[in-house]
Amino acid sequence: MTITSNVEDRIGTITIDRAEKLNALDPDHLRALRHQLADLSSDPGVNVIVITGAGGRAFCVGADLTATPAGGTGVAEAFPMDVEQSGESGLYIRLFDLSGLQIRKPVIAAVDGYCLGGGLELALQCDLIVASDAASFGLPEVVVASVPGGGGATNLMRAVPRAVAMRMLLTGERIDAQRAFAAGLVSDVWPVERFADETNALAHRIASNGPLAVQMVKMLASQTATLPSLQAFQLTELAWGLLRDTADRREGRQAFVEKRKPVYIGR
Repeated sequence: MTITSNVEDRIGTITIDRAEKLNALDPDHLRALRHQLADLSSDPGVNVIVITGAGGRAFCVGADLTATPAGGTGVAEAFPMDVEQSGESGLYIRLFDLSGLQIRKPVIAAVDGYCLGGGLELALQCDLIVASDAASFGLPEVVVASVPGGGGATNLMRAVPRAVAMRMLLTGERIDAQRAFAAGLVSDVWPVERFADETNALAHRIASNGPLAVQMVKMLASQTATLPSLQAFQLTELAWGLLRDTADRREGRQAFVEKRKPVYIGR
């Protein structure tokens, strides 16, 4: 199987369907995942994206160590190559970095089962992580004498308290869903039997909001976090101004007055 996607009710769902490999990703499947994300991000019929794993045992356990290149090309030689070329030449860790895709739609990582190594690195780049009560999370790279190559150390330190992150990074140990929730790594934990329905309900709630406003809020949340207050406010003011005269904002205000559900068109 491979990376599949479908769109329903303005929700784009990407499924990592390699259950026999615990949804581990080799370079070909990483490229496919990136292409699916880029396609859904640019699809005007999609308001929110959900990434999930098939099989019920794992979201993703990271790189497929049985299939990733051994590194025949030297790092110095591969370094100036673009993402696709370097991914084929041994620097496959670059394929885990989603920042270059500039995904404007909100992305939810729906984690059921193991979320380890590069799988957690992917999830940490999503806007929300939700988990079933069977989920577990970890960056076990030090156990095999490596480091999280897809930005995992930095992003984990930003996502959870330092003490929690350092223990996970230095020991390679996993934490369960409840510990992840307590640390703030995930926003919600639901029983396995309700996980798909609850994830879908959350995605629908986001998708029903004004799509331009949701995308603008995502942009503000990511770009203003490290800005001085004055610059953050100025960027917020510009974002508000861009939305002020849109048809969706007028519809939202009118629907509020009329006490009805708004109908947004993304303009």
